[in-house]
Amino acid sequence: MRDQLLIILMGAGSATGAAAIGWIALRLLRGRSLRASLFASAATAVLAVVAGALIASRAMFISSHDAGVVLIVSLSGAVVTLVLASLLGRSLASDSRTLSSALQALGDGDEAVPPPGRAAAEPALATGELAALSRELAATSIKLSESRERERALERSRRELVAWVSHDLRTPLAGLRAMAEALEDGVAPDPARYHVMMRQAADRLAGMVDDLFELSRIHAGALKLTLESVALADLVDGALAEGQPLAKARRIELSGVVTTSATVRGDVRELSRALSNLVVNAIRHTPVDGTVRIEASEVEPPPGAVEPQVRIAVTDACGGIPEEELGRVFDVAWRGTPARTPETDSAVGAGAGLGLAIVRGIAEAHSGDVTVGNIEGGCRFEMRLPVPAG
Repeated sequence: MRDQLLIILMGAGSATGAAAIGWIALRLLRGRSLRASLFASAATAVLAVVAGALIASRAMFISSHDAGVVLIVSLSGAVVTLVLASLLGRSLASDSRTLSSALQALGDGDEAVPPPGRAAAEPALATGELAALSRELAATSIKLSESRERERALERSRRELVAWVSHDLRTPLAGLRAMAEALEDGVAPDPARYHVMMRQAADRLAGMVDDLFELSRIHAGALKLTLESVALADLVDGALAEGQPLAKARRIELSGVVTTSATVRGDVRELSRALSNLVVNAIRHTPVDGTVRIEASEVEPPPGAVEPQVRIAVTDACGGIPEEELGRVFDVAWRGTPARTPETDSAVGAGAGLGLAIVRGIAEAHSGDVTVGNIEGGCRFEMRLPVPAG
């Protein structure tokens, strides 16, 4: 029993001494390569075994022959252990440098790339932790790339809005100034007509400012809704009443049909504005003697939706939108024409290209959406809204 206790003490002592040497080595290697630290850790374990064998041999617990055998076997195992530790350290260091480069690229605004020859979704790195870190890095890279793209698109949209609205504001302001100077100098051939034109220009400017204010509230998340039960029939009737004068001036047939008695939970003022924008947009782009139709009906909810939905569709006879432009229809300042000059037809008027962007914002604020598609001879805009249960 006493011999066993001495052997335990000698083993613990040799291990403690080797651990102390290893700890000092690791302290000295702080900030150095991971490969060197792993090599030092493996060498510490080998040193503990060899030291224990030598101490046991000196204490006569094993013969010199047996001590030599143990020493040879230990040194052979040490070589294998140190080689494996070196290879593992090299692999970890390589993967660490790869991930570090990916992080640096991510910080510089570039897309982070998974380790060469390895899929980010596969745990092919030296350790599961590094594989998990690689997957998280790839996922973060995708999210940041999408975020940067959204930011760039938003910045482009903001710049286009400033440029286009500046142009659209300059035109009526220049006209107002010219007409005011003509009236002031007494050279206006028809003062009454000038007054009417000035009022129309002022109305157009007021409408543009109102649209800009509405759009700014939507983008800032400051659009406050007064929720109440709104019948689709009331929305359609209101849109028909508001759009009829404009439709008659253009000799356009404006009609509507409601095939459901469903109600939605929303802000009647904002929903009316969205539907009115769709109707005015349809009238503006439908040729004379064309047809614009409003339809309200219940539809099957999309997969995953828990509430039934209703659809308000506005169909026009604009001739269709190019397929490459369909994705930009609801962008700020999109008009569907490269010309930025406002229409001169006073019955139709002209907007700043904000109406459809406002429609999308209002629909999304009501947990709905709005889409557009081409049909034979024209376009079909659909605004879908959820119907509350009960």
